Amino acid sequence: MFSLSVLPPPPRYPSQPGGGYNGISATGGVLPMIETNNILTTPTGPEYQFLVGEGLYVLKEDLHLATPPPHPSEAPIQNPNPLSTAPQPATAGTQLSLINIDVGPLPPSFYRSNSRSDGVSGSIQEHPDERSQSSTEVRESTSDGGRLNSSDGGGGHFGSHAPAFGEGNTLLTPTPTKDSNKRRKPKNNMTKSNSSFISRVINHETLSKKLQERARDGMFAFANVNRAFQWLDLSSPTKAEYLTKILFTKAHCLSHDVNRVTKSAAHVDVVMGFSTGEIIWWEPISQRYTRLNKNGIINSTPVSCIAWIPNSENLFLAAHMDGTLIVYDKEKEDAIFSPEDEGTPLSSPSTAVRSSSDAPPLPRPTSSTSSSNNKTTTSSAIHKIHIQKSVHSKNQKVNPVSVWKLSNQRINAFAFSPDNRHLAVVSEDGTLRIIDYLSETLLDLFYSYYGGLTCVTWSPDGRYVLTGGQDDLVSIWSPGVDGTTQGHLVARCQGHHSWVTGVKFDLWRCDLDETTTGPGRNYRFGSVGEDGRVCLWDFSLGMLIRPRHDAWGCWGRSLGRVVVGGGAIRGCRGETVGRGGGKGEGLRKGEVRPRAVEPRASTAVLPPVLSKIIDDDPLCWLEFTRDAIITSCKSGHIRTWSRPAELTPLGEQENKVE
Repeated sequence: MFSLSVLPPPPRYPSQPGGGYNGISATGGVLPMIETNNILTTPTGPEYQFLVGEGLYVLKEDLHLATPPPHPSEAPIQNPNPLSTAPQPATAGTQLSLINIDVGPLPPSFYRSNSRSDGVSGSIQEHPDERSQSSTEVRESTSDGGRLNSSDGGGGHFGSHAPAFGEGNTLLTPTPTKDSNKRRKPKNNMTKSNSSFISRVINHETLSKKLQERARDGMFAFANVNRAFQWLDLSSPTKAEYLTKILFTKAHCLSHDVNRVTKSAAHVDVVMGFSTGEIIWWEPISQRYTRLNKNGIINSTPVSCIAWIPNSENLFLAAHMDGTLIVYDKEKEDAIFSPEDEGTPLSSPSTAVRSSSDAPPLPRPTSSTSSSNNKTTTSSAIHKIHIQKSVHSKNQKVNPVSVWKLSNQRINAFAFSPDNRHLAVVSEDGTLRIIDYLSETLLDLFYSYYGGLTCVTWSPDGRYVLTGGQDDLVSIWSPGVDGTTQGHLVARCQGHHSWVTGVKFDLWRCDLDETTTGPGRNYRFGSVGEDGRVCLWDFSLGMLIRPRHDAWGCWGRSLGRVVVGGGAIRGCRGETVGRGGGKGEGLRKGEVRPRAVEPRASTAVLPPVLSKIIDDDPLCWLEFTRDAIITSCKSGHIRTWSRPAELTPLGEQENKVE
């Protein structure tokens, strides 16, 4: 008898010639690790192209970020059993934050193409320079990753009337500086830091010169891969050379964001959330930083998602993996947080629910249909935000600014609405929460078909929310935040063969003309997943596929278009849409009942216009820019896919004719 043993795979980074396996010399000493550089390639061939209705997308370049080896002090991770349920170290693959320092031109509401996937030629006649009270007034840089941000220019339509978070609490007013034109910098020098949290900082030898000679319309990128964080200039011909590379000792950066309000040629605010729960506020131009939540003094669980609060210079929101959302102030010191020590809020007492550090478990709603009376009944619990510290609290001298407990399971992602009033949050428990974060109240709660939800984004006009999840589906939701309709599931999108890891709308192929109403408005969005597949979807209410074995009324409910006497929206079997979910009788402000999971037989299905495997490794991020689609995978490949040449703004087409 003999036993079989499985050897671990060889190391990705070679050791010195003649050295032992895995960087261990024959004498038992640790050999110095080789630091590799980024690699830029331009692969060609039919496997690096994909055809959509508007034309051919071609891989322009593949930037492979150097993945650092484990730190010598870090305990080696043994090859786990792939079927094991033991907790693994938190990781997020490669995420990017794109930013254009200079304010770019107004993006067009729609890009006309010669053909569409449905064979209908484009008919949008709006000029991109027209000024009207519509969503085309959004002033943004075309290279800012397709985000709607009024901060990138004056007079934005979205969010222009939204109050500031915490408005009315004078204790949150930032301390004025002596020079109003100068931004406050972090207090520590990154390059001279002796902190054990930071292993090494490498700046480009001609960093100052590169910043002075960069193109005005160029795009910066901040990217994380493993325990490294890089600052790149994607507009440079030598984009493979990083401007700054930071190596952390043991912590992995899981999420990061750039402040669009404070960005300028002399100042950029970046926040990073780590697997240790710590947060770094970094200003790359001055190379200064500040550590927040040091040693997990406020919350010791990893930060899964982090973003600046819209229109705020100092405040940002971090999602921790214990199901907690925490608002931090970049300039305030940290203090040990205890929910029981917090005083009464200055306002909104009905929404400030005092609770222990663990919120009650969230039961999944169940639906059952009785054959005798042909009615659907739903049993579900009441849900609300457990506010452990309100933004209106009198204690605002130290962090945290606000703490909201949503669940006992990890929060995977969140996204702010274009009007800067609402927050969509997805969690490992399979929930999508719609929150009015200005008043700290829960508006609605939906469940996935099964499994957790992993990513979320809003449509540019705020009418729809997209989620991707462990059910291999992209779901389209109508959040109902406008008050005219109730929140409901619009459609499920089938095209992925594994977990969906990223969803995003393509602003340059969405019809944002507010004069278009009803089922005529068109949207383009994309998704990526762990199957290495990218899917593109064209969506309008008129394109949805009606379920075969279902009545028209039930399909109409998913569209929210079936109206009966008295104007009440009705669903299958005459039941009111949202019965047993959302707001209802006997509920206080901020309390909701979750919507029951819609069965497949009553849900519209949207097929993709493209579904193609573009990477051997699991994809984890995508973004749309004016000229390209950018994707990234867990092994550090950043791929830029050029748009079809015939896809040009309507205004540019008219100029060429003249």
